[in-house]
Amino acid sequence: MHVVATAGHVDHGKSTLVRALTGMEPDRWAEERRRGMTIDLGYAWAPLPSGQVLGFVDVPGHQRFIGNMLAGLGPAPAVLMVVAADEGWRRQSGEHLAAVDALGLTRGVLAVTRSDLADPTAVTGEALERLRGSSLGEVEAVAVSGATGAGLPELRAALDRLVARLPIPEVAGPVRLWVDRAFTVRGSGTVVTGTLAAGTLRTGDELTLRGRPVRVRALQSLGQPYDEVAAVARVAVNLRGVERSEVERGDTLLTPGAWREVATLDVRLTADPRELPTELLLHVGSTSVAVRLRPLGPDTVRLALHRPLPLRAGDRALLRDPGRQSVAAGVLVLDVDPPGLRRRGAAADRAGALSAAGDSPDLTVEVARRGAVLRSELAAIGVDVDDTSAVLVQGDWLVDTATWAGWNAGLVVAVDAHVAAAPLEGGLPHEAARHAVGLPDLRLLAPLAVAAGLQSVAGRLRRAGAVVSLGPAEAAVAQVEAALAADPMAAPEVPALAALGLGA
Repeated sequence: MHVVATAGHVDHGKSTLVRALTGMEPDRWAEERRRGMTIDLGYAWAPLPSGQVLGFVDVPGHQRFIGNMLAGLGPAPAVLMVVAADEGWRRQSGEHLAAVDALGLTRGVLAVTRSDLADPTAVTGEALERLRGSSLGEVEAVAVSGATGAGLPELRAALDRLVARLPIPEVAGPVRLWVDRAFTVRGSGTVVTGTLAAGTLRTGDELTLRGRPVRVRALQSLGQPYDEVAAVARVAVNLRGVERSEVERGDTLLTPGAWREVATLDVRLTADPRELPTELLLHVGSTSVAVRLRPLGPDTVRLALHRPLPLRAGDRALLRDPGRQSVAAGVLVLDVDPPGLRRRGAAADRAGALSAAGDSPDLTVEVARRGAVLRSELAAIGVDVDDTSAVLVQGDWLVDTATWAGWNAGLVVAVDAHVAAAPLEGGLPHEAARHAVGLPDLRLLAPLAVAAGLQSVAGRLRRAGAVVSLGPAEAAVAQVEAALAADPMAAPEVPALAALGLGA
């Protein structure tokens, strides 16, 4: 299955077109059908000539419902841009294209509707020119009529070619399902729906919702029950033990441990941060959250989110100015675990570091910044952990080479100091060694000790080959031990001990 979202001005025939393509009614509310205007998200699907199934997320075109529109467009991998031949390019056509561009969508098809009412040639040319200047670039255009059916076979063929070019989804990846609907089914309980962009859902899966574990009771896609649904797909998830009041649009179902919910992130913008208000709305997935901007460089800012979200490097989002009711900038997430900005000049330094790093975080840099980090922690924030050749791998830990060398030297110093201060203890205890060096995990101590030429005996570290010795008194004690072995009842007198150098 594949998924596209519609986009375009109000009353340009988006729902009519989806209805003609699928034979399904995308407008779910009676008020929508009565007014002939989409208010909330609608859903439908149909087979394409190749046999592939295409799901449609039909979005409202009216400016008042731009939040609903973005909730549908946000998780979609492609767009069906709709412009009416008898009205041409209008204000919301531009607003919707601005959202598409801000989200970085690169795949789409242009449908020029109501071609039975006006010659579509001029409108098609203008629309293609506008799309050419966006992230979509060159797209196919098809003139259609939802009323007469003209052009529908050509549009289905164009959509078929579109889905053939979509990237292969990461079906083995972690799940992050942005909820766009939540409702109750009598006898089943709470059901949520969304566009599954990556990963695979299975009945019985444990996921997290608002930080607590939840269980998948049942799955449905394309109106049919399934035991397993893989990306990309429209999916309905029946949750066990979740009340309807406990979930809403904008929530996420997550693979446990695979995501970090963050409230501070560094991002790259498609606009000059100096020209933006300091407070905007961040739209990502099916949610929106108030954010505060702190400019870093000419195209980078730090965002402080009003509430944490499960984001990672590489995510696309957009900033909207609710006062002006317009898209302010596109957002590319660069770092969801950024360093603090406490000293003078730190913001400029951070901007330089982000510029040098490019659009993707570098594993070597991220490991060096932390000294040592669990592989899973880096993966959870969007760092590619496949190539670890430039760092040290110790079990689940990735360690910076300079940090490892510092630990190595520090451990030898700590062991020598302890042995000198307490020669009879047999070495530095493991836990004390971990604290002395600052290891984040005791499991790192064994390979570090080997690398440092130390040996572990009875839970203590000492130099390899070293023995516990009394120093100059060793020979005298040996004489006393031999005498006691020969005559256990003949305890040595004080003068005898003094003569051996063992006196007080």
